Amino acid sequence: MPSPAPDVHETPSRLTDAWRFCVGTGRFDLALRRDYQESLALVQREIGFRHIRGHGLLSDGVGVHRPYEHGGTRHVRHAFTYVDQVIDAYLDLGVKPFLELGFMPSGLASGEQTVFWWRGNITPPRDWQEWAALVRATVTHLVGRYGLDQVRTWPIEVWNEPNLKEFWLDADEAAYHRLYELTANTVKDVDASLQVGGPAISPGSDEWLVRFADFVVDRSVPIDFVSRHAYTSGPAQHVPFGVHQTLAPPSRLLEQFATPRRQLRDGPLADLPVHITEFNSSYRPDNPIHDTAFHAAYLAPVLAAGGDLADSFSYWTFCDVFEEAGVPTSLFHGGFGLLTHRQIKKPTYHLYAFMARMGEEILARGEDHLVTRDDAGRVTALAWAPVDVTGGPPADGHTVRLSVPVGSPSSPLSGIPSGRAFLLRSSVSEEKGNAWRAWCEMGRPASPGPRQLDALREAAEPVRSHRSLPIEDGRVVLDVTLDRHEVTLLEITPVVDETPPWGDRWDDRRLLGLDPLVSEGEAAL
Repeated sequence: MPSPAPDVHETPSRLTDAWRFCVGTGRFDLALRRDYQESLALVQREIGFRHIRGHGLLSDGVGVHRPYEHGGTRHVRHAFTYVDQVIDAYLDLGVKPFLELGFMPSGLASGEQTVFWWRGNITPPRDWQEWAALVRATVTHLVGRYGLDQVRTWPIEVWNEPNLKEFWLDADEAAYHRLYELTANTVKDVDASLQVGGPAISPGSDEWLVRFADFVVDRSVPIDFVSRHAYTSGPAQHVPFGVHQTLAPPSRLLEQFATPRRQLRDGPLADLPVHITEFNSSYRPDNPIHDTAFHAAYLAPVLAAGGDLADSFSYWTFCDVFEEAGVPTSLFHGGFGLLTHRQIKKPTYHLYAFMARMGEEILARGEDHLVTRDDAGRVTALAWAPVDVTGGPPADGHTVRLSVPVGSPSSPLSGIPSGRAFLLRSSVSEEKGNAWRAWCEMGRPASPGPRQLDALREAAEPVRSHRSLPIEDGRVVLDVTLDRHEVTLLEITPVVDETPPWGDRWDDRRLLGLDPLVSEGEAAL
């Protein structure tokens, strides 16, 4: 049975851009590749993220830190050949960098410990002043090339997940505090208006943020935002070239989004922006859950409500051009991306594309829907089927009952109101807009040929339907029945009838010229 239609008479609120303020990416120098750039161009056309964040800006693959000897003396040259190419490309596509300062260049590293297939060095600098010079040179170059007004809109984050020994040697908290203090002061030495923050911690070490806050306050260290990450998967169950993991309910992501403000409440950092600079279900780049319709329905309530809890929450990542666990062995391999290689759209891509079509004025929301209106009076409703992370029976036929106003008092319609509205519905589910399922039905080809790729792109498109709805007392009432793991976007627009006088009897017989009863007036026309 459908639940009662939601009450949308409450004072409207605004849908923030927190869900698309930032998106994650594979390591910085992957942006030089054609497949990456084509994927980002598609994402920006249809979703339009504001910032992009990834690892490896200062790693060897980007070639910024270049020590050399001359005249018997060691020197360091700072080169920005790749940095400029990547950031130029980002800005051309309408997305700004969210800079992460890391990892350690090998010529500056105090040890050989690394992370990932591409070997990002996780050790502190062996010369702290040389690290400060690297940061200063990088930030100064960016300000000089792109202008202070531009670069001050780019948040600068110090390192990545230092609370994990995999990302910071021995997860040494005191060493990270030293790194943060030196880095933040160096950034501010370039210009006090630049944004710097951290500590970019992973889930599971919440008290790190409390101690970090105490440290920066006690020592008056600059900080403009706080950051952390959010994931909900359990331990990895390894299979060749992949993993499986249990998942906590999606509400656990929202709890993690809310944690920084709860921890910092009533303290000196309480009013700072909170950026969730990575989030996803699984933290693994080889978990097939990322490719599924389940995943889109799992994340729908997170996108709908996350902006109430954080200033941004950055999906990790926009595409599968990503090599932390090595070069992928198959087109679909459980990668983080909204897109596979070669721009096949996953169901979660469409969740984001649907969100991009929503209005800013929130009319209603609940555990399975979000209703908005734009300035032109177009009403959009996002609805999603519930998911069960325990593997229980699928929820087929879940029904959402909606009662929404049409039109906008601030945008009166011209023409003659028809008393009807036009509904366009776009859906992805287990059976609709699901390229991963189509790929499985093809036999899981590791390297699909051109015809297979074309078929997968067609299978990836949402299924669309449309119909006319009556407007009664200024509202449209409808029941939306959802398939298993379906996410659907409803776009409702009031109709202004422009049918000519002679068109009011168009039907199948008339279209085929079989209706002989044509009046003289119609014949004259």
